[in-house]
Amino acid sequence: MKLLIVEDHDPLRTLLVEHLQRRGFAVDSADTGMQAIAMMRSFQYSTVILDLGLPDMDGQQLLATRGSHHTEPPPYIVLTARDALQSKVNSLNAGADDYVLKPVDIDELEARIRAILRRAGRNNTTLVQGNLVFEPQSRHAMVNGGVLTLTRRETMLLEEMLRSTPRIVVKDHLEERIYSHHENVTLNAIEVLVSRLRRKLKAAGATACIETIRGIGYRLVPEEPHVQS
Repeated sequence: MKLLIVEDHDPLRTLLVEHLQRRGFAVDSADTGMQAIAMMRSFQYSTVILDLGLPDMDGQQLLATRGSHHTEPPPYIVLTARDALQSKVNSLNAGADDYVLKPVDIDELEARIRAILRRAGRNNTTLVQGNLVFEPQSRHAMVNGGVLTLTRRETMLLEEMLRSTPRIVVKDHLEERIYSHHENVTLNAIEVLVSRLRRKLKAAGATACIETIRGIGYRLVPEEPHVQS
């Protein structure tokens, strides 16, 4: 799951990014409305956290563009110091899915993000492939009831593979969903990540395996993978 935080206040933006990354999200951030618009034209986000007090435009203007970038616009959480009722009404009428006042408890904001994802049907369904089970709420992956020890990015990779099965997931999509756009991603970063997860699944006795589709990407299959030439 990939989030976009549009926030002018640098300390708060940094705090939110670091916290949500630790909690298993891929997070991009922008400090102006124009930067956010450009990013939304290039990437698909699961949720946008939007400050109304941006230096180059009012956040209401950015909210008004929510349907112009993708077929299914992401849900928006307005995060603002504006406590006037009319501001809240205007934001909700413009398409905001939630309206949160600053200062905000960061755990509460995370809970609101997860609640919106549940309502969108993204974050509440147990994912199963053979004896491999993934619980989106707890972020736990299990094989035959035993919990796998995975890194944050391995967990994100596994979730994307499970949600896409039996379809092929192209490499570029995995990079977009797992890494923030400003991270320096090496050419073989996804291959290394896939290799590590593949080894852990095999060691745990999972009946689900990651198959490499050469030159295209990967898919999760219920038997030993083979490499297509």
